[in-house]
Amino acid sequence: MLDASLTIGRLAQAADVGIETVRYYQQRKLLPVPAARGSFRRYDAAAVNRIRFIKRAQQLGFSLDEIAQLLRLQDGGERRAIRRISAARLAQIEAKLSDLKRMQRTLKHLVKACEGAGADRPCPIIETLSARN
Repeated sequence: MLDASLTIGRLAQAADVGIETVRYYQQRKLLPVPAARGSFRRYDAAAVNRIRFIKRAQQLGFSLDEIAQLLRLQDGGERRAIRRISAARLAQIEAKLSDLKRMQRTLKHLVKACEGAGADRPCPIIETLSARN
């Protein structure tokens, strides 16, 4: 169980991020800045969960602006808006996958062409990459 009164260093450690990441999230208004108690600001366990949410969302490709929108909608009352943001992210991922598959097919073809080309011919990979479109 996490201490309900974490310093910024302990918060960062518990969330597996650096202190500068915590400060950056605060600057971006993704993480609230608690009032100072004594000479330190104290964070509760909810701040650890919030940072973990942010990191997981980033791993899924959400931008910090999109994460901010999701955090504003976190009560779940605006599921349509949450689905819209997530569907847009999914469409971007699918487009990237399509591009990657196209690049994979092209490179496979070029590697195969290079393997079959004689030493007396120009390298098909270099030749293709050098050609004008």
